[in-house]
Amino acid sequence: MAQGVGVDSFKARLRKAVHRARIALRKSAVDYFRGDGSDTLALSGLLLTVPALTWGTIEIPEWISPAALVLPIVAGALLLRPASLLGLYAACAAGLIVETFVLGPYTDGPARVTPGTVLVVAAAGFFGLLIAQFRARVGVPWRRGGTMLFDLRERIRVQSALPRLPKGWHREMALRPAGGQSFSGDFVVAARTNGGRTLEIVLTDVSGKGMDAASRALLLSGAFGGLLGSLPPHSFLHAANGYLLRQDWDEGFATSIHLVLDLESGDYELLSAGHLPALQLSAGTGRWEEMTGEGPLLGVYDGAQFDPVKGSLRPGDVLMLFTDGLVESPGRDLSEGMDRLTGEADRYVTAGFEGAAWHLIEAVAKDVNDDRALLILCREP
Repeated sequence: MAQGVGVDSFKARLRKAVHRARIALRKSAVDYFRGDGSDTLALSGLLLTVPALTWGTIEIPEWISPAALVLPIVAGALLLRPASLLGLYAACAAGLIVETFVLGPYTDGPARVTPGTVLVVAAAGFFGLLIAQFRARVGVPWRRGGTMLFDLRERIRVQSALPRLPKGWHREMALRPAGGQSFSGDFVVAARTNGGRTLEIVLTDVSGKGMDAASRALLLSGAFGGLLGSLPPHSFLHAANGYLLRQDWDEGFATSIHLVLDLESGDYELLSAGHLPALQLSAGTGRWEEMTGEGPLLGVYDGAQFDPVKGSLRPGDVLMLFTDGLVESPGRDLSEGMDRLTGEADRYVTAGFEGAAWHLIEAVAKDVNDDRALLILCREP
């Protein structure tokens, strides 16, 4: 019995040891790919490639050039910390020295370590060290940097999504960053409040464009999303203005337009902070009318007043909110841009505005080097 118990306990201890080793290995792998773990394993692997490449250069120079030592240097720039990278550079320098002595002077033939080879390897090492130092300073390793940016882009996209509307309403939205980038200085936050009866939409244009404004737009979209629905509608722009003033940015202003729509009656209020007017199509007259509130830019001075304008969307009416990148361009008057937008929008009156937002941006501002945003809200007849 004692012997059986001993065997069982040994097996149990072995299973526990294997389990702990597996957990430790998994944790170290996760930490490594997050950038928190040790880079000893990566350094060891790259150090082993140096003598392998040196041997290959000596034995089969027609296949492996002395400049092949650039490969572990480039990989090290992406995988290693600056201190470990210097150790790899020392190994590569030793490999070049060995190749020089074994192969002989570069004047004896082409398959030698030439001054050009040394310059190429040194240049790769210099730029690799700059990349490694930048990663260490930012604190985001390359293994997670791309994933983090993708996650931020998706969060902006999800946060800008418009809520579902009741039957009888249709909404369209399109955001197009400047230069074909993934991040924009224009953003939308929206929510249904008052038990779902009221739709609140805020379209904001942050100063700057593309990646220059993206970080501020990300911060503001999160803050505005938290404010929207938590405050009475007339208090939203006041709170947003105070938030921007507290940031004390060098280029910290923004324009914004806030729509508060009663989904049962169709009555709405528009509050504007230096933003372009909205455009409303009246189904009865077939004409577009500018609708705008009065108010200064956000983030300019404290105590700003934002006076709303009231309107109503009847069956068949359409309301468009947009940013200046859609209608403004050098050498073109603002009214001309808005006329062009309404002229293109008239094409969809009969067939309906489903999918129209993206096509309208393509039609009126396809090649404009500015952020463009367009939101269309229709009350179905």
